Amino acid sequence: QVQLVESGGGLVQPGGSLRLSCAVSGSIFRIIVMGWYRQAPGKQRELVATVTSDGTTNYVDSVKGRFTISRDNAKNTVYLQMNSLKPEDTAVYYCNRPRFPSPWGQGTQVTVSS
Repeated sequence: QVQLVESGGGLVQPGGSLRLSCAVSGSIFRIIVMGWYRQAPGKQRELVATVTSDGTTNYVDSVKGRFTISRDNAKNTVYLQMNSLKPEDTAVYYCNRPRFPSPWGQGTQVTVSS
């Protein structure tokens, strides 16, 4: 059983930045693909970004150029650096393994508002 604990969310003004962290209970070295998801009010959960064990990244178009996903295998942690935040980025953010999903963590709320 892999446990996922997201943190780092909060209230930020448009144009601001946040860094989200996803702590994984076990070693992430064996996990080839890790991803960040988000679920905005009234919308389905969507996969926002992925990172592979060799550092290859991929992003949904709406966040490309603004978000950066990374991983620190030594800390068993996946990060999402979010810059130039927009109100439409407001959502609960989750991490998981797209290819082998674990039970969802509690997520972390990101609210972008003036």
